Amino acid sequence: MASSASKLCHQALVFDFELFSWIPQQLQLLRLPLPVTLLSRLQLSLSLETYKGETLSWGGGQSGRLGHGHQSGIFGLLKSDSEYTPRLIKELEGLKVKNAAAGMLHSVCISENGSVHIFGERENKKLGYSEASNNSLPSMVDGLPYSEKAACGGYHTCVITDGGELYVWGTNENGCLGIGSTDVAHSPVRVEGPFLRHSVSEVSCGWKHTAAISGGNVYTWGWGGSHGTFSVDGHSSGGQLGQASDVDYVKPTKVNFHRHVKALQVSCGFNHTGAIIEYS
Repeated sequence: MASSASKLCHQALVFDFELFSWIPQQLQLLRLPLPVTLLSRLQLSLSLETYKGETLSWGGGQSGRLGHGHQSGIFGLLKSDSEYTPRLIKELEGLKVKNAAAGMLHSVCISENGSVHIFGERENKKLGYSEASNNSLPSMVDGLPYSEKAACGGYHTCVITDGGELYVWGTNENGCLGIGSTDVAHSPVRVEGPFLRHSVSEVSCGWKHTAAISGGNVYTWGWGGSHGTFSVDGHSSGGQLGQASDVDYVKPTKVNFHRHVKALQVSCGFNHTGAIIEYS
C-alpha cells in the first residue's frame, strides 16, 4: 500500500486512514482503503541496518559515511568507497546497537548502553567539529545523556535522550537546529521552547529542516524553501514546514492540522515532510 500511495504524492499525512497531500496553505483529501505506514527518509545512496544488535552498511561510502575506514587496494591505492552488499561495521562489532540513522554525508548509531557513535563528514562549517576531517570510523560523541533515538540531516544531527530531551549539533543553515539562531553548534545543544513542557518522542531531519513530535503535536523548523538552492525563476521549492508559508523558522513551531489529532510518527525527506496521525 505504501508503494501505491507514493505514486499519488510525495508529501503525505495519514489521518485515520485518509491520505492528505501537504501543500502550502491548502490540504487536498485523497481517500484510500488502507492506512499508509511507510514514509521516506533522507538516506542518499546509503543504508544502515541493525541485525541482532550488529550494524551493517552499504551504498555510496563518500566521506566515510559507511564506517568501514579507508581501504587500500592494489599497489597501496585506495579502493572504491562503495559497498554493493551489506557489510558489517567492524568497529562496532561487539557493541549492541539499538538505533541507527543515515544522513547525506554522515551516519549515527546508538548503542544499547545509550552512547552515540558518529562517522562520516566532519567538516568544520558543516557538522560543527573544531577540526575538518572525514572520520571514516565510528567515534563516540561526548556530552550527551543516555540516548535512545537519532536522526541525521544534510549536515546536522538530532538525538533524543531517555528523558525525552532533544539535543542537536552541526551546521545550522536556515535555523535547522531550532535553537533560536543560525549559529553553528560545535557540540550537542538542548532544544528548549515547547520541549521544556512536553518530552520529545520522535524526530526526523531533512536536508536543512527538522520535524519532531512532542505532546502529540508535530513541530517543524529550519528551511522553509523561500531561499532554497533549487528555486527556479522565483518559484519556491519549499513548504516543507507545513506553516502555510515558505519562510524559515529558527525555533520549533507547531503545525496546525485544524483538527484535534495525535501525531504518531513524522518523517522528513529532502524538502518535504510527512506524518502519521490519528484522531485524539
